[in-house]
Amino acid sequence: MIPPAPQHPSTPTSAAQAPGTRPRLRGVVRGAGHDAATGRGRARPTSSSRRRVAGAAVVGALVLTGCGSTVTVDGAPDNANPDCASVMLAMPESVSGMDQRETSSQGTTAYGDPSAMIVRCGAEEPEPTTDPCTNVNGVDWLISEVPDQKDQWRAVTYGRSPAVEVLFDSSRVPSSTALVDTGSAMQNIEQTRQCLSVKDTLEQQGRP
Repeated sequence: MIPPAPQHPSTPTSAAQAPGTRPRLRGVVRGAGHDAATGRGRARPTSSSRRRVAGAAVVGALVLTGCGSTVTVDGAPDNANPDCASVMLAMPESVSGMDQRETSSQGTTAYGDPSAMIVRCGAEEPEPTTDPCTNVNGVDWLISEVPDQKDQWRAVTYGRSPAVEVLFDSSRVPSSTALVDTGSAMQNIEQTRQCLSVKDTLEQQGRP
């Protein structure tokens, strides 16, 4: 169960950090759900829980998909979005020495045989939250450990519509490699919101 959002942005909730990453911004992420009076973003634990459960279901493909020409991956809800085509065309041919593979669904791709990383465009867009946010080469990511799945992690872009999620096995793909290698493809989707540090949030409230 994900703990409720803190009552003050200077005390963000703790969250698991993927191996090999160091969050640049550890504060609230703000967008349409931001409360201008308090400076707090609205966290939605129930929605976040649903996303993590969905991630656990999809990441099962990393464990269950064996060798073969096509990786079976369920498409994300908005995988037919035209921007997803641009993202998929810009994805690298290999990540961490593992070749890109064909997948069974539109707006998805995979790497490794058996698969060690899956990318799905058109995922549910994260709402404003106090979970730690990591900026990698200009792309904001929310990163979380997949429940009950050893070495399985989920990263989802923040502030871009449609959102893109990257599911990876950290024992085979370092998180820094996964996010750096895929980051340039994410730039094909316009960024409309961004992560804010606790300092930035307090300054916008006129507080020291």
